[in-house]
Amino acid sequence: MTVHFIGAGPGAADLITVRGRDLLARCPVCLYAGSIVPREMLDWCGPDTRLVDTAPMSLDEIEAEYVRANDAGEDVARLHSGDLSIWSAVAEQMRRLDRLGIPYSLTPGVPAFAAAAAALGRELTLPAINQSLVLTRIGGRASPMPEGETLAAFGATGATLAIHLAIHSLGRVVAELAPLYGVDCPVAIVAHASWPEQTIICATLGTIEAAFDPAIERTAIIFVGKGLGAQDFRESALYDPDYQRRFRGRDGL
Repeated sequence: MTVHFIGAGPGAADLITVRGRDLLARCPVCLYAGSIVPREMLDWCGPDTRLVDTAPMSLDEIEAEYVRANDAGEDVARLHSGDLSIWSAVAEQMRRLDRLGIPYSLTPGVPAFAAAAAALGRELTLPAINQSLVLTRIGGRASPMPEGETLAAFGATGATLAIHLAIHSLGRVVAELAPLYGVDCPVAIVAHASWPEQTIICATLGTIEAAFDPAIERTAIIFVGKGLGAQDFRESALYDPDYQRRFRGRDGL
């Protein structure tokens, strides 16, 4: 028996890896976060799969489901939204499984920021303009930010920021970043990236609050960075005809 943690992706049912889809099809038990994983994702499960919505459950109750499946010799597909490597609450589950001696595997998923960038039609790194992307959030009641991990600290680098779990603090984001990036810096909000109800708002740090739709309450990413609106950037050397690299095999260049 194995617990298979699977990144379900940002929302669209077909934005899941082939491995994740195949695991869903063959596992007799599926635990899923019903509050954020779309129901359509469960269509990849077999017709007899026992489905367990973990949204109302405590960690102890989830652990009990793992123990029950282990005793029955049943593999478990554990669906988490987005990718497992960030803000997935997988670490504490793996720690408990280690204590119980229950094996597990991890199958990565499409991260929400990647789906949001695709929705914007933007590459988040551009030659000579921005080469770094910071994935961060704002601290809240459930999880405060460690000392030093602040918007001001990250903003001081000039990197593009992908700010998660912060849509209710848009005013704070603007107040902290406008002095660093300038009020003309492009901002994009992507809510429910890849979902049918996907919403995109593009503005600047000076105008985003006025452009914001208060109906957006959750599942949104705030992008801030000068590269978001850049059009006049140099082309990458990757495809430059005068740039020699080992795969081209062009002697004499």
